[in-house]
Amino acid sequence: MACDGQGRPLAFTLTGGNVNDCTQFEQVMARINVRWCGPGRPRTRPDRVVADKGYSSTKIRFYLRRRGFKAAIPERIDQINGRIRRGESRCRLDRAAYRRRNVVERCFNKLKHNKAVATRYDKRARHYEAMVTLACLRLWLP
Repeated sequence: MACDGQGRPLAFTLTGGNVNDCTQFEQVMARINVRWCGPGRPRTRPDRVVADKGYSSTKIRFYLRRRGFKAAIPERIDQINGRIRRGESRCRLDRAAYRRRNVVERCFNKLKHNKAVATRYDKRARHYEAMVTLACLRLWLP
């Protein structure tokens, strides 16, 4: 799931329970499409991508760098040790931006206030996806 700075969902994908979240990163980023009532194209570029260590892979960092996104993703210890061994410098982490990472976790918490989303009564993925979409829409309403 991707959300904005206020914890409102922008895009999500459904996967099986045993699928790693970072495998869906590019699909979620491709689904971000914010529409507004003004002229011009909808904004699809975030100011910054903030994620936890699970998203610290060279593939994701290359994806962000290629598109010009700023990233606040800490490195895993094995990546740090590999950089030290090769004599490279570590990636800089914007700690002020990284402190706001809990916005996504709070968004998940708000979605789980819906009992049907939290317990997943639906057997079909498309029904569950529809329920999650409705829950996301409720978060966007004032």
